[in-house]
Amino acid sequence: MKTSPRHAAGMSLLEVMIAVLILAIGLLGVAALQATALKNSQGSLARSQAIMDSYAMMDSIRASIPVAAINDPVAKANAIALYEMARTCVVPAAGASLAENDRREWIQTMHSTLGQGSCGTIDCEDTVCTVTVEWDESRTTGGEQNFSISTVSQL
Repeated sequence: MKTSPRHAAGMSLLEVMIAVLILAIGLLGVAALQATALKNSQGSLARSQAIMDSYAMMDSIRASIPVAAINDPVAKANAIALYEMARTCVVPAAGASLAENDRREWIQTMHSTLGQGSCGTIDCEDTVCTVTVEWDESRTTGGEQNFSISTVSQL
């Protein structure tokens, strides 16, 4: 039994091309989504690293307070004041004191984890310290050139 061309089953070339086009557009969308997710996860990693760096400096300051100064507010404030540092993006020279070496290592760590343009500030008022970490987050989706995180703690 012969079938006429009107009743032929299957897909035409045009239908196949339209299906391939729709599939290609969908795959391009998935690829763009993957690239955006990768960028944003890098930004999340940088923020997490900045928080860890700021906590590390707070812990260094806390650990440097002499035992005898813990109950003496003036001596405690004087020990904490040694760590104060204006905003700097350059690794300080090696020093003779623990505070100088801690600040140097802190900036070096930030440069290795957040990039060479990262900066840090330590501002202490009596026993309350604010540690600020700044870095470039412009590579992420909607990221800022100068992004910063500040951690405040009473020591």
